[in-house]
Formats: sequence, C-alpha cells, structure tokens
Amino acid sequence: MSGEGGRAGAELELAARVIEIVRELAGRSAEAEVNVRHDAEALTRFANSRIHQNVASAVTGVRLRLHADGRTAGGSTTVTSADGLRTLVERTLAAVRVSPVDRSWAGLAPPVPLRLSAGHPGSGERSGLAFGFDEATARADPAERAARVGDFVRAAGGLETAGYCRTVYVSAAFANSAGQAVEGRTAEAAMDGIARCDGADGVARLAAARLADLDGAVLGARAAAKARAARGPVELPPGAYEVVLEPDAVRDVLENLAVFGFDGKAHHQKQSFAELGKEQFDPSVTIVDEPLGSRDEPASDLPFDDEGTPRRTLVLVRDGVTTAVTHDRTSAASAGAESTGHASPVSRSWGPRATHVRLEAAPLPGSGPGTGGTGVIVGSAAPLVAGMRRGLLITDLWYTRVLDPKTLVITGLTRNGVWLVEDGEIVSPVSNVRFTQSYPRALGPGQVLGIGSETVLLPESWGRARYAAPALHLAGWNVTGNASG
Repeated sequence: MSGEGGRAGAELELAARVIEIVRELAGRSAEAEVNVRHDAEALTRFANSRIHQNVASAVTGVRLRLHADGRTAGGSTTVTSADGLRTLVERTLAAVRVSPVDRSWAGLAPPVPLRLSAGHPGSGERSGLAFGFDEATARADPAERAARVGDFVRAAGGLETAGYCRTVYVSAAFANSAGQAVEGRTAEAAMDGIARCDGADGVARLAAARLADLDGAVLGARAAAKARAARGPVELPPGAYEVVLEPDAVRDVLENLAVFGFDGKAHHQKQSFAELGKEQFDPSVTIVDEPLGSRDEPASDLPFDDEGTPRRTLVLVRDGVTTAVTHDRTSAASAGAESTGHASPVSRSWGPRATHVRLEAAPLPGSGPGTGGTGVIVGSAAPLVAGMRRGLLITDLWYTRVLDPKTLVITGLTRNGVWLVEDGEIVSPVSNVRFTQSYPRALGPGQVLGIGSETVLLPESWGRARYAAPALHLAGWNVTGNASG
C-alpha cells in the first residue's frame, strides 16, 4: 500500500519517474507505457439480515509495458519507492530481451488532450481530475454503508436478507515515452441484495456515481415484494414464449453483446456476429458505450484507457444498424481502424471490451426519471407487461454460457422471480427455467415489441463494469427446460 495514492497528481508523478528510469536504462529508442492506479474499495456484506463483514483495501499499483528491439514485455509492482520503481524497469527490460518478436506492436498513443462526452455542455479539453467525481462517495465510511443495509433489512419486513453495499474510489494516471500524460479519478457505489420468503428469492440492485443515490429502503421493499410474489410457482413446458425482461435480465444481454459481439479483435477474426453497416437489430434498438457518462449521469470511468487513448462515447448500434466495434491500438492496427479507447490489461489477449453499455430507453410522452418501483414489476416494465397477451415476466438471468460465439447462442437460467402473464395480468409465479437463445436474434428486426421508458444503472456481477438497462418486451424467447434439467 502506498500513502501517495489519492493525492492529486501523485500517480502522474510516479508515472513520470518510471519513464525517466526507462530512458536512463534503455535509452530513448525504447517505447514505454506506464499506468499508475490507486484503488480503494470498501465493502459491507450482510447475510441472515445481519452485517457480518466490513472490509476495505487501498493499493497503488504500477504497470509498465516496454517495447524495445521489436520485442514487448510487461511488469507490475506495488512497491513505489525509488528502488521499487527501478527494480520494476530492470525486471521488465530483462523480460524484453528473452521475449519473442512482437509483430503486432502498434506503437504508442500520441499526445492527445482529454475531452468530455458529447452529451455534456462545455465539452472540450479537461484534466479529468474532477469532472463527475463525488468526493463524499470516495470517502464514505462503514456507518454510511451500514445505514443503507439497515434500511434494506427493515424494508424487507422480516424476510431473510443478504447482499452487499460497496464504494469504490480510483485515482489513476498514464504516461508514455511519446509524451502522452493524463490523469483522472472516479468513484462509484453499488448495492445488491436479496430477500427470501418460503424458498422464493427476490432481488434488487443498483449502481450509482454517488452513494447518496442508493436508497436501501426502496431496494429492500422491491426485493421483498418479489420474493413474496414468487411463492408457490408452477412449471411450464419448453417452448418459445413472449417475454418481458426486466433491467436486471437485460444487463446480462448487454454484457454478452459487449464481450462477444462488439469486440473489435473477434470481429476482425470473423468470430463475432457484428456486421458493420447492416441492420442486425430492430429499428427501436440503439446501444451506446458511455464511459464518460451522459447528460443525466456523471462520468462512470476514467477519461482514458490503459494505452492513454482518451475515452469517448461510442455508438455501437443506431436505430438497429450496427455502426461500430471496440478497439485498442493492437486490434485497430490489424483492422485498419483507430483505437476507440478500449484498451485494458487483457485486451491484447482477450479483446477490447465495452464496459459502460447503455440500451437507449423509449421515453413515453411526459415521462420523467422514475424510481424503479417497489412492487413485483420494476418501473417502466409495467406498461410492457400490460401489452403482453401470454408470456413470461423475467427478473434476472444467471449462469449464462456461450454455445456459439459467432451467432451468440447463449444458454442459462432464470432466477429471482419468473411469472406467467396472460392478457396483461400476472396470473402465477413460474419455476425457474433454462433457456437457449441467440441474443442478437432475440433483438432482431421485428422481434422487439417494446422498450421501457427509463434505464436502471446496474453493476456487473464481477468487476467494475456498469450497464444502463431498460426493460425489454421481446416476441420470442426459447425455453428449453426447467432449471433441474
């Protein structure tokens, strides 16, 4: 752990020191990238309706990627003393000398200023240090998280509850030997909890740029209402069902589209369903990656990627037409394109990935931001359910696995509440089911019968990604069995 993390400019100073050491030991012909990142995460967990764990960590890490004599190697350390930084450079240089020739090296990002999202007034150059950053969230203490957990538990009305409330603060900088030097910071809060009633579970989760925007009472009441309404489920036979996917389920759809579909490396290798310029989705579908936030939401990530490329809003699908895929510098060079600012520590191996994906909502006349509701049906899913003749209302998807990456056929299970709907009314809870479905085909032309009027910000089940998802009314969803088989 480093005491320097979190002080404005501390990370950029460390990055600059590493570049100086590289020039001293390897000469000016070597190309170097340095990422310095201070991560502070605090987590309050609860189970059996009691807080059982408060944990916090704060670590400053330095990552170096070095390219010399046609070869590339990387190294990292959490020892940020002068000796620790010099040792990092020496180890990385030694690794470069025994590495294979790197024929895919795309060079360093040139010096380019950071910018705001196009959705924000006054967009232009900025340091990235303070825009959209909530100091109160970054400095939140256990009592503030515990208060929200307490609200969640009380609102569940005596049901057994479990989950977490977390806050994350990141302060980071990037520098390379080509002169690019940028810094930024971000904070996030998230809450995820379930309530259980007679063996039935209900869930509520939310992500936000401000801890103050998380209302534990609203989330606890929603989870409890779903759990009570999911008791005594019936089984349904396999078949194609009309469905309304609530935002939690849509989050899984967006995540899989981002990881396996809009990845520029997979696209260039012909392993993705994405076909640029083709109408692959219903005309009502617009999907955007918004790492810098939107007009309504503060920035949700650092304003630059792991190669120092400024992040920007990227429209992946507009009015049903696939318009872009994500690139780091390596995939962009292979495809004859430009980096879209999606480099990560693993993007050269696994491909660049969009991690702040929004499916645009379809606002109704006179509608405004909603609370998400505390009943069985979340927020703007209600009018979609009212328009369903016979089908399923699905809260959540989990344990989803890819069967065919090219067509993105996914198999998985439902959880945390499924209900049979007839003529716009919920008539019975349904046992969890297994589905096997191509996600792009489910959102294809003519298959989207409606989109909710508001999005819900949702945390990723693992990692730091964030998704903005409305409810979706789809014409068909392939149920292939019950959860037991």
